[in-house]
Parts: sequence; structure tokens; C-alpha cells
Amino acid sequence: MSRILLIEDEINVSAFIKRGLEEQSYQVDVAYDGVTGKSLALQKHYDVIILDVILPNANGWEVCKSIRSLRITTPILMLSALGTTEDKVKGLDLGADDYLTKPFKFKELHARIKALGRRRYATGEELITVDSLEVDLAAKTVRREGRRIVLTSQEFKLLEYLARNKGRVLSRMQLLENVWEMNFDPGSNVVEVYVNYLRNKIDKPYEARLIHTVIGMGYVLKDTGGA
Repeated sequence: MSRILLIEDEINVSAFIKRGLEEQSYQVDVAYDGVTGKSLALQKHYDVIILDVILPNANGWEVCKSIRSLRITTPILMLSALGTTEDKVKGLDLGADDYLTKPFKFKELHARIKALGRRRYATGEELITVDSLEVDLAAKTVRREGRRIVLTSQEFKLLEYLARNKGRVLSRMQLLENVWEMNFDPGSNVVEVYVNYLRNKIDKPYEARLIHTVIGMGYVLKDTGGA
């Protein structure tokens, strides 16, 4: 199931979009202001972000620029009643992948979301490399130094989330919410157990460690520094 972040302050518009996407089997999180939207974009992995331009607290231009400055590559589709060429160019220059003017038909919105998903796959987003580690998200395979590493389904889910957020420190609660979808007791040590499983397979046989612990903060997958 694809997960979408909708940042839209108009209640009727957000409800219309959310209902339509859920009918198409998407999972949708809604934020009604720019600050909350940016926070969610940082905390969770989304397949597409739908971002309105005119928002309270922080406008869509600011949110888009901030998300891209943090090297989050999630496709962004901007929505706005501002439909001049200058507005569209501004959004694209700030890092948006597409721009749709209001009012719009849901069918067109849905088509653009699907196109963004195809474009992300075509541009190689589904193969992530960290040092000598290769994570193929489409084939669900992992290699390090060219050698195949066999992971369980849950181990792969954890590695995928770490890889999609490489270089970013992820808290234990972020991992619980995004990998296990909060189906586990927050007091459980399941995160620590599975991080250890991954380390035994991905790091232990090799000289350079890629999964690092940031004390008091969480875990990060990167190719420099120590655990």
C-alpha cells in the first residue's frame, strides 16, 4: 500500500482528496498547516507528498524548499489556485516534481500521482547504495561487495526504511511506527533485536560498519563514522 502525505488547510478539499485516494487503496496522512506537514515529512517515509501553496504557519514554497534542503527526495506534487507560469516555475525551481492548479478533477490528480511513482522508479530510486551495500527495493535483494545477503521479510523492511533515509538519524519510535506500523508495544525491544540481526548479516562480516547507533537518539545507516 502506498503512503501519501497531504498538506492542505482547506477542510473540504483535503477531505475530498483523502476520500478519493483511500478508495484507490492509498494510505493518507493529512496535515492542515505547513509546520505540521514538514514535521510529518521528516518523521515518516511517504511515496508522494501533495503540498498546497497557501498554508498557515509556513507556506508551501517554504515547506518544499525546507524538505529538499534536508535531502528528502520524495516526489512532491504542489496544488494551488495560483496558476501563472511564474508560480509553476517557482514551485518546480524549489524542488517540486509537478504542479497542479485548482480547481482540478480527481482523475487528473490520481493520474499525476501514478506518474510520479513511475518516474521515481525509472530514475533509479529503487536501487539504493550505501558504500558497498546495494539494496534493490524492486527485486527485494541485498548485496554487499557483490555478495548476496539473505534477509527475512521483516529484516528487509527495516533495512529498506533505513536505506530510504540514509544519513538521517531515525528514532526508535520512528522505526516502530514506520516498519512495524505500531503493532508492537512501544516498550518492546523489537527494534534493538532486529537492528542486531541486520548488523550480524550486513556489518559483522565486513571491515566498515554501516549501521550506527547515535546514543540517546536512534540509528542511522551511513558509510562514515563509528557505531
